[in-house]
Amino acid sequence: MGLKKGKYVYVRINDKTYVKVRVLKSKSEENPERYIVVGPIVKEPPWTARVIDLETLPDEVASKIREEYYALKP
Repeated sequence: MGLKKGKYVYVRINDKTYVKVRVLKSKSEENPERYIVVGPIVKEPPWTARVIDLETLPDEVASKIREEYYALKP
């Protein structure tokens, strides 16, 4: 299944850390504006969620997600 028909995915930051990300389908894959970090930092995503490794994303997108992730981190 998934979260809201593909609107949200979880990005694996490291082995035990995931962050919820909103995916805008109207933007291209390489555009950093396509991915918006919205969610909590979790140790285990829901079993229905789609999980993407941070390393598989383009460099610009990965750096944007890392930057927003560290802003969320307490």
